[in-house]
Amino acid sequence: MTDSTPRAAEEAAQNAALQKAVIVGIQPGQPPHVLDEALRYARLLSAPLVVVHVDVTRFVTYEDPDGYVHSAPIDLNLDAGAAEFEDVQRAAEQALADVDVPWTARQLVGDPALAIKQLAEKLDAQLIVVGTRKRGLGESIREFFTGSVAARLAHRQHRSVLVVPQGDTVPDDQKDIWTE
Repeated sequence: MTDSTPRAAEEAAQNAALQKAVIVGIQPGQPPHVLDEALRYARLLSAPLVVVHVDVTRFVTYEDPDGYVHSAPIDLNLDAGAAEFEDVQRAAEQALADVDVPWTARQLVGDPALAIKQLAEKLDAQLIVVGTRKRGLGESIREFFTGSVAARLAHRQHRSVLVVPQGDTVPDDQKDIWTE
């Protein structure tokens, strides 16, 4: 089961069916074991799975009383976020094709930690799953200005946050974690 951005009435019906879900934040190109781990916990908790991608190139302009979110782009490249969501959705469809857990894909907009937190509140989620960030200078700069999504989620809401390593681990004797 998948959807893109549902309208308010559809979203309310879907949210009712997705109560107590496990939410997993996914980015294009992220290792598949982040989604696998979220699926494992959804099975353990007998919960639906919500795969989310947050389009950081858009921001929330206002929210209707019925919950529908209106957004605007930060820049004129409108296709970037849509293309990323399509990649995430396609990867989720392939990975979850034969699973026995109900799931859906959603695209959120704005700040990743705040968008995931708000969705978790709407769904009364049992667990939020995110991957660690990629190593590299660009990611280090982004995290310096915005902070870690996992850390911000852990400090700004009451649900458990599972942080799944992306892959390559740093040796214990390496002092600087982000050498790139």
